[in-house]
Amino acid sequence: MKYNFLFLINLLILQSLHFVAFSQKNPVELGEVQWLRDFDEAVSKAQLEKKPVFILFQEVPGCATCQRYGKAVMSHPFIVEAIETYFIPVAIYNNKGGKDAEVLRYYREPTWNNPVVRIVSSDKKNLVPRLSGNYSSLGVLQTIITAMDQIGLAVPQYLELFEEELISKALETEKVTFSMYCFWTGEGNFGQIPGVVSTKSGFMDSREVVQVEYSPEVISFKKLLEKALREDMFDHVYTHNDKQKRVAQSLLEGKQIHSRSTFRADHQPKYYLSRTQYRSVPMTPLQASRVNSTIGKGKSPDFLLSPRQLAILDPSGTNAKKVRKENRIDKDFQSSWWKINGNGKSTE
Repeated sequence: MKYNFLFLINLLILQSLHFVAFSQKNPVELGEVQWLRDFDEAVSKAQLEKKPVFILFQEVPGCATCQRYGKAVMSHPFIVEAIETYFIPVAIYNNKGGKDAEVLRYYREPTWNNPVVRIVSSDKKNLVPRLSGNYSSLGVLQTIITAMDQIGLAVPQYLELFEEELISKALETEKVTFSMYCFWTGEGNFGQIPGVVSTKSGFMDSREVVQVEYSPEVISFKKLLEKALREDMFDHVYTHNDKQKRVAQSLLEGKQIHSRSTFRADHQPKYYLSRTQYRSVPMTPLQASRVNSTIGKGKSPDFLLSPRQLAILDPSGTNAKKVRKENRIDKDFQSSWWKINGNGKSTE
């Protein structure tokens, strides 16, 4: 009995140590990616799994730039998923000695530097140009996509949509508001137009309206208005600036054109999406608009979602019933995601 008791105590201690080790969070500079810390181990794993190695050279502990990089870029759910799915991730500290310093010397990387990304083959050769001086999600994403193209991997739709959204935001977007007989139909129609980044249903001057955010670099206001006019998608337009007003005056009758007034959001945004189980899946604004439109056309939106997003709908998942009850439409994507997936477990 004494032996069994001691055995159980030791077992509990070992399990507690394992739990602590498993649940330890990354330093803030590394974000949420599950990094290896030994380059040789990463190369061996890359050879075994036939994947490239994603190297993050990072200062830990680091300056404000390094910390922001971890919090924003290396914690974005799509970037985390892409790195962990298609590469072997390894973090090399640029302010440490030992094996870290050896890797720095091998790639001639400076010490005590801001974040640098390299994607290399399993024989340690660069697959794409080194990413340095660009501390944006778009920079990392485009490096990932370039590497995937280089090795012949198909880029999934969710990453293509994410790139489109990031490019649009980087180039700045504009908003315009349309009224129509039914804003649920209107949101479904506008949400499927290339160049439209997000849609919101609501009310303006007692009319049902859809507020449309779009990228002028992808679709000009004139082309957006012409398409909407051709397909009879609205009856009035509320312009948000003088340039839009001039374009609208050249295409429409004066009584159809109004200046923007107070917008009040509908209590049930993304109507088609809200009536399905997909409402519990955190999404980016562009993704939610496309998913809503796709469901409105009677089609499955699964092709627009990442594997980890779809896994939220798995009935056998942790806290699955509770997770699927929550309506996450138009919630902040990143915070909503880590509320569910913090440390690999639901925190709800």
